[in-house]
Amino acid sequence: MSVTEKEVNPRFENFIFDWAYKTYLLLGGYGSSKSYHIAFKIILKCLKEKRKVLVIREVYETIRESCFDLFEEILDDLDILAPEGTRKSRTKVISKNSPMSFVFPNGSKIIFKGMDKPRKLKSINGVSIIWVEEASEVKYEGYKELLGRLRHPTLSLHIILSWNPVGEENWTFRHFFIDREEDKVRLDPEILYERKTVVKKGVYYHHSLPVDNMFLPRSYLNELKEIKEYDPDLYRVAWLGRYGINGTKVLPQAVRIPHKDVIRQVQSIPEEFKFTGMDFGFEASFNAVIRMAVDDDNKILYIYDEYYKNKMTDVETARDLKELGYDDELITADSEDPKAIRYYVLSGFRMRPCRKYQGSRLGNTRKIKRFKSIVISSKCKNTWRELKDLTYKKDANGNVTYDEFNIDPHTFSAIWYGLDLYDVADIKYTNNSRKGA
Repeated sequence: MSVTEKEVNPRFENFIFDWAYKTYLLLGGYGSSKSYHIAFKIILKCLKEKRKVLVIREVYETIRESCFDLFEEILDDLDILAPEGTRKSRTKVISKNSPMSFVFPNGSKIIFKGMDKPRKLKSINGVSIIWVEEASEVKYEGYKELLGRLRHPTLSLHIILSWNPVGEENWTFRHFFIDREEDKVRLDPEILYERKTVVKKGVYYHHSLPVDNMFLPRSYLNELKEIKEYDPDLYRVAWLGRYGINGTKVLPQAVRIPHKDVIRQVQSIPEEFKFTGMDFGFEASFNAVIRMAVDDDNKILYIYDEYYKNKMTDVETARDLKELGYDDELITADSEDPKAIRYYVLSGFRMRPCRKYQGSRLGNTRKIKRFKSIVISSKCKNTWRELKDLTYKKDANGNVTYDEFNIDPHTFSAIWYGLDLYDVADIKYTNNSRKGA
């Protein structure tokens, strides 16, 4: 099979062809092209040897638009991807959608699974290479389970883990760098930041930064630098690619300004970028309805109106919302209460359920955090009260839990639901060639 020549980032040249070790760790800042070069490395290996490769993310639903699409684009760039719908080929790689996989002419196979569907992993045998994308999101127990999936009688075994550093409480830091509780140091991360590539105790460590990616546009690099102004913790991860002590404040970029100033900004935003979300409640929790507008160009979220009441029946709440004109707009509501949604629809509301899946709570939180600024109207007193000091919950050992908070923020949930059909441009840069993955 002939393969088109492909240019790669110099920072990854040695890594692509190095298969001397069992464990490869790639971490660093956003847009450094870690994912791209891992996928390229695996493709080259599958072309050379008959291999079964398992590609893993914590949540299966996130794989198609990340890892699977990345492999497909690279294979297409190399001119070795068979046309869509091809079932057999002696010269091209076959792409299969259900289940997601790639089959090579020499019998190599790349398959994609999520740790949230553990039963699907038990039937997989003969895997000699595993790639765990966003490894910091996978639980430590899951990582150990994956090691048990690496089994082949003759081929060398390899596991590749890639992630952006988070807080030092994450298992990736404690296992591969410093475990302060056990007083163990495997590798001081400062050494890795300085040397860029380190091999220690049979583990290949690789650190990369956005500036290592020669394909990134200057505009994107400037955007990453600007993060420092509104979220220092994200800047540490995105630009510096470093671990640290995680700040616990969920939305440090949230600000409160006079209502008239917010409305002035919202009036210039097209209707397609205006959204409404609803969280249901009754006794201890609240019915929260939030009106929002998104400045799509500048990544600013405006919160300009709220409804916030509890101990109200659906009949009473519907009456209130009609008086406020909420029945004239599309409302995305919590899908956990289909009976309530049905009632509002029959009452003349345009209401739809939000999408939910395992990991969606964490995913929605990260989506909202990608806004450069969250501007809350002075009129939205309950939204400001819940969000201004919203912090992540910690367990008994002080470890941060990223999908739990110090309070039950009903307004935050309503924001999630309202933005269900909108996706903030991910600060992790990608382009058509995906060299920025």
